[in-house]
Amino acid sequence: MKLPPQYFRAGVGVIVINREGHVLAMERVDVPGAWQLPQGGLDEDEEPKKAAFREVMEETAISEDSLELIDAYPEPLAYELPAANRKKKTGRGQVHYWFLFQFTGDESTIDVTSGGEFSTWRWMPFGALLETVVEFRKPVYERLAEYFATYLSR
Repeated sequence: MKLPPQYFRAGVGVIVINREGHVLAMERVDVPGAWQLPQGGLDEDEEPKKAAFREVMEETAISEDSLELIDAYPEPLAYELPAANRKKKTGRGQVHYWFLFQFTGDESTIDVTSGGEFSTWRWMPFGALLETVVEFRKPVYERLAEYFATYLSR
């Protein structure tokens, strides 16, 4: 399929929280100090919820049976990539369906290094994540923080 030059890649984003309401954040290998939530593209004909479980597994090694769906953002959220970050795969930006999961598993199973995108992970308050996320994702993360505030630690 030939993609148009100005498109937004469809995908999913996931907030995984622990019992204290801290979010699972991952530090990017290519941008040290930049932390983010799990996210990724939708495969052709893939339903967003199924993609959310797949992306969490691919990026963190957390299996579906260690996640409990709490809520989903009511509409997809988009961000535009800076021109230097645009690629054929991502297009002009990304539009994600967002899900909130409770982590119910064993932390020793979490591994974010196998995919090569992330160097480490940690639980952090969402406010701390907002201070470390790359600027172009920040407006989406702020909307998520507001919508899911009831579940997130202060």
